[in-house]
Amino acid sequence: MASANAQGRPKTIDSHLHIWASPQEVKSPLPCTNVSCKTKFRGWDWTNGNTNHAFSFLCLGVQAADKYPYFPGQEPTLPGHLDFLLQCMEEASVEGALIVQPINHKFDHSLVTSVLKKHPTKFVGCCLANPAENGTGVKQLEDLILKDGYRAVRFNPYLWPSGQQMTNEVGKAMFSRAGELGVPVGFMCMKGLNLHISEITELCTEFPSTAVLLDHLAFCKPPLNDEEKLAFSELLKLSRFPQVYVKFSALFRVSRMSSPYLDLVPLLAEVVSNFGANRVMWGSDFPYVVPESGYKGAKEAACLIASQASLSSSEVEWIMGKTVMQLFQGQWLP
Repeated sequence: MASANAQGRPKTIDSHLHIWASPQEVKSPLPCTNVSCKTKFRGWDWTNGNTNHAFSFLCLGVQAADKYPYFPGQEPTLPGHLDFLLQCMEEASVEGALIVQPINHKFDHSLVTSVLKKHPTKFVGCCLANPAENGTGVKQLEDLILKDGYRAVRFNPYLWPSGQQMTNEVGKAMFSRAGELGVPVGFMCMKGLNLHISEITELCTEFPSTAVLLDHLAFCKPPLNDEEKLAFSELLKLSRFPQVYVKFSALFRVSRMSSPYLDLVPLLAEVVSNFGANRVMWGSDFPYVVPESGYKGAKEAACLIASQASLSSSEVEWIMGKTVMQLFQGQWLP
């Protein structure tokens, strides 16, 4: 069957992780050795870290160590390069993953695109929507899907222009186009589902053919007060839309406990009861998860939580791989 590996064990697929360039892969301007060159560039001083230092560069252009620059101000604080990910996946017996474009490279998708081309049967790409007011994000989305092979798109509401919502003209155009292209839209409600539930509801109602992924349990923690209870209730109500899926991911972000995050047992039980296991999928949130529980530990925690929630072995198989495999059909075949 399509969901089992060569040894007959059901495949484990990670529905949510990131990668970014290693320091050696980042575009690194090099000082010009041509003393007659008048071209100046205010950049990084590799000798003392002073960003106000002015370098000269060759007239023929800036030299670079490679082609994957970090977005200014979004330099990562922990390793997340491809080789590290592959090592973690092998140790944890995870066969494939959905790579979500990281904020560290913002709208420069070149690194993730290169990885998708290098490992076409292991990874699927989720691009980052550009909600620029001029509407160029729609064309960028089309190119990333049709030319570069991305099969999902992330809506980060905090990238929208100030005062704008994901339901503005640009947001609806991208959401609608994603549905036309058969590409699910992931929502990152990092500041709370209550802030964005009306937008998500409006988009799901107006465009029922667009599948939706709610990252990290829609950032609903085990509720301690009425506001948090309302947020979790709103999450469960979204099950009325058949196109909505829930990522049981980044458990360290939504739990109030340390690994194995057993306070999430009742939440998972209720989510599965409302959505069905075939609309729930596990994700690690690599590399952020590594210093929290370790990558393998994240997978083991999810399985333990599922067991404590009295889910059947079939339901666990859906959550740990079959759901995301069904959503992205034709990927991760034996």
